Amino acid sequence: NKTAAIQAQIDDTVGIMRENINKVAERGEHLDTLQDKTDNLAVSAQGFRRGANRVRKQMWWKDFRARMCLIGGVVILLIVIIVPSV
Repeated sequence: NKTAAIQAQIDDTVGIMRENINKVAERGEHLDTLQDKTDNLAVSAQGFRRGANRVRKQMWWKDFRARMCLIGGVVILLIVIIVPSV
């Protein structure tokens, strides 16, 4: 009778340990999935950063050209106004 009770406890313990091992395996799979998602997010973030820098540089050059055109126009206007009066 005691042997049967001890065997039942051992069987319960073995069952619990198997469940724990399965849970650890599932957790490992979830961690692998999470790692893959993290890697994909890092790659996407790097691409976004590159794209944002490219757009920033393009906008800087566009703004620079607009300012140079404005300054050039003002200089030409001043020359047109000042030169005939000299």
